[in-house]
Amino acid sequence: MTRSAPKRALLGLLALTMVCVPFYGAWRYEEFHRAVTAQEPPPGARPGAAPAVGGTPAGRRARGTAPVVLAYHDISRDRRSRSRYTVTPEAFDAQLAALSAAGYRTLDTEEFVAYLRGGPAPARPTVFLTFDDGTRGLWVHADRILAEHRMKAAAFLITRSVGSHRPYYLSWDEIGRMHDSGRWDFQNHTRDLHRRAPVDASGRLSSALAARLWLPGEKRRETEREYRRRVEEDLDRSNDDITGHGLPVPRLFAYPFSEADGHTSEGPTNRILRSALASRFAAALTNSSVRPLPAGRRAAAAREVRRVEVTAGTGVEDLMADVERWTAVPPAACPAPLTQPELWQHGDRVGTTGVGVLTGAGPYPRSTGYAAAAYRPESSADWTGYTVDARVGGLRDATNNVRLIVRDGGLDPVAVGLSYSYVRLLELRGGRWHETARRRLTDSAGHRVRITVEDGRTVVVVDGGTRIERAVRASGGDATGGIALSVRNGGPAGAWPRFTSLAVRPR
Repeated sequence: MTRSAPKRALLGLLALTMVCVPFYGAWRYEEFHRAVTAQEPPPGARPGAAPAVGGTPAGRRARGTAPVVLAYHDISRDRRSRSRYTVTPEAFDAQLAALSAAGYRTLDTEEFVAYLRGGPAPARPTVFLTFDDGTRGLWVHADRILAEHRMKAAAFLITRSVGSHRPYYLSWDEIGRMHDSGRWDFQNHTRDLHRRAPVDASGRLSSALAARLWLPGEKRRETEREYRRRVEEDLDRSNDDITGHGLPVPRLFAYPFSEADGHTSEGPTNRILRSALASRFAAALTNSSVRPLPAGRRAAAAREVRRVEVTAGTGVEDLMADVERWTAVPPAACPAPLTQPELWQHGDRVGTTGVGVLTGAGPYPRSTGYAAAAYRPESSADWTGYTVDARVGGLRDATNNVRLIVRDGGLDPVAVGLSYSYVRLLELRGGRWHETARRRLTDSAGHRVRITVEDGRTVVVVDGGTRIERAVRASGGDATGGIALSVRNGGPAGAWPRFTSLAVRPR
């Protein structure tokens, strides 16, 4: 080999490098843009406006109230992929603008968890913005809109879907940039259990997280042990996916489909799931629950928080009304509930509205001799330390009666039943009311009752003399709750009793 041979080889390598570098650069550029989609400016954004993170100015609303949790899914204007769970960028921008104008600021997950674990209520009215699934619209649209309004949010990831089915789901590169912005944190929405799967031989489907699944090869359902192992493995792998990309350990979990119970799950299955979640997360979030669970003492005790779901059909006024309805208020703010007919929610399913059915003004249901309603059950969920004074009229011997429930929605509600001749105390066990005490009253078409609700006991005094006291069987947030009323007669054509007055005050 001549001396020039190494030189020729080096020159050839340099030439090859010069040819390949542009192609490699173009490939890397394409790979980057496949992993990081271009963001779109927020609607009405000011040219050159710098993104910022922080709180919003204090508004006119009461200070020191529990946060309201909002549940979103996707932000997109692509009509081809739109569903009822997809909110347009314009609608999202208008909603955040309304919240900001009303004085709300946003919490991050650490602040929210600190509150749930007994920390003080935020000094200013707050919302906790959450997004399920981890769709690309969070990066393309929501991130810039959050920056424009100086707000924060939490995204709940289906970690196996990250980077797949592009461009529908986020990539890990986009997630990293979102986290670095300080506007986002990332929580758990399972790794591979956000799906439905067969739970019996007929192929009936249920949540793969909440139900024990059918094993076709063995022609049986999973055992409780198999179910526990499958669920715990998925939760741990999902957490590992998140922390493996340099993100903090998730503190919260969101139920897929908001289903904590599978269609065929028994009590032990649900206990297994809740135990697995409780050992890994501060709380689980859902959009549906059998009782009101706004963020607060009751939700903290249940380790489960209900969110206000925002969909394509949620207008700004709708959102603000929902936030108002779910914002906690103290008993002192509700001295005369019967003067606020719009704040009563009826549970009798017979089409009654307002308070006329409770006060004697009607209209009354035609198909039943019973009607019931709860007073602002979401915003009174954490009530304790209050007194209720009520007057009842229209009672007739052995034909009608009324009930006043305190600690409504808690795990130990108490019902006071008043009739022409008796007062009864009832407690809820196994979904049914059971009488625990009865006292004879002076026969009368009207009675007055005072109920005092304390942390450890409930005290009932009727007509200023007859007294019944009952110790509370639950504690803390499990024993909290507001009030509900019911009226009953022997039939829809009978004589309806009525509440002639109702007052609530703090002790």
